[in-house]
Amino acid sequence: MKTPISGFYRNPVKFRMPTAENLVPIRLDIEIEGQRYKDAFTWNPSDPDSEVVVFAKRTVRDLKLPPAFVTQIAQSIQSQLVEFKSYEGQDMYAGEKIVPIKLDLRVNHTLVKDQFLWDLNNFESDPEEFARVFCKDMGIEDPEVGPAIAFAIREQLFEIAIQSVVSARESRMSKKGRRGAEYTQISKGGAVAVDLVKLFGPKSSVVRKRKEWDVYEPIVDLLSNEEVDALEAKEERNFR
Repeated sequence: MKTPISGFYRNPVKFRMPTAENLVPIRLDIEIEGQRYKDAFTWNPSDPDSEVVVFAKRTVRDLKLPPAFVTQIAQSIQSQLVEFKSYEGQDMYAGEKIVPIKLDLRVNHTLVKDQFLWDLNNFESDPEEFARVFCKDMGIEDPEVGPAIAFAIREQLFEIAIQSVVSARESRMSKKGRRGAEYTQISKGGAVAVDLVKLFGPKSSVVRKRKEWDVYEPIVDLLSNEEVDALEAKEERNFR
């Protein structure tokens, strides 16, 4: 059942991702014996812990990685799941009802840049569906781009959810701070937050401000092999 808008805005709820599916964004970047494994995916925190090791073993087998990767992959996933679960049961506030989401990523030869607003009060929002529609509208054919966009959104929403736990904790410590959280929602950009539901209806989760269409119009570029090689070389230098 969808959380009532006004109740979520004024009162704390228990920590979870502000999306239809409560999935944890997992990011891996591991190097052993001169081989590097990078990946990003979502994980259901309700899955049994034993699935982590099964996934790690299957990944190492399928990619023909050194056996030492099994432990490192499993430990990295487990540590990120532990962090997520450490917030479960804690109160969280939406803070801002609408937050900016920024995309700046490269997937193979496709470069995507965009910025839009996301409604935190909509617990039925679906980053994967948004990414699918985005790719269709922008004519993106690479099937790996959509999941990467959805992951980038979920990763930012996770950080915002963590911040909302901190806000709820601080509001309990100060009546003055609590009154401010309830009645004067201020965005990172300094503007008073807007009620997306009043403007666009209860089914809206994403919106672009009309006055910013020209500034924040989505940018999708296809890079040449030379450009990709140069970017990958730069990323590798930064990693070292």
